[in-house]
Amino acid sequence: MNGQAPEVRTTGTNRTLVAGVGNIFLGDDGFGVETLRRLSREELPASVELSDVGVRGVHLAYELLDGWDTLVLVDVTARGGEPGTLYLIEPSADGDRARAAEPAPLDGHRMTPDAVLALLDTLCAGTGAAPPRRILVVGCEPACLDEGIGLSPQVAAAVPEAVRMVTELVHQEAVV
Repeated sequence: MNGQAPEVRTTGTNRTLVAGVGNIFLGDDGFGVETLRRLSREELPASVELSDVGVRGVHLAYELLDGWDTLVLVDVTARGGEPGTLYLIEPSADGDRARAAEPAPLDGHRMTPDAVLALLDTLCAGTGAAPPRRILVVGCEPACLDEGIGLSPQVAAAVPEAVRMVTELVHQEAVV
């Protein structure tokens, strides 16, 4: 200990970044971007910032160096469920983060959330910055990732529930 009192957070100061990830030209891959668009109409705590990342994963990794407490990624997540199934994943808690720590390929248009988090770990190690203390992924099982604009009916139907999930999460995180 250095003799200083530990930092105490006051209610409402937890900085949360909600990032919509995906390519709107690949069908259901636009889920994160569409969910973020709808979230922009919601009343969110002042400590929450929305970021339409799209396919700019490298940009997101650098943005995360700005001292965020919580990151909520919104993206399609193929886990074998029925199309439109929503998942809440906490990679920092379930060991997914350790598997993602392999070197990330720097293809700026094909960076998965795992690759972004691996790049973030590398950037933090090189700069001394700290990654967000909590990382959550709100994922949706895709039906179709073929070229084309527009979500499948199953994924489009899941967007309002994803908005509700993210809204609840950021309200909870704002008071941590």
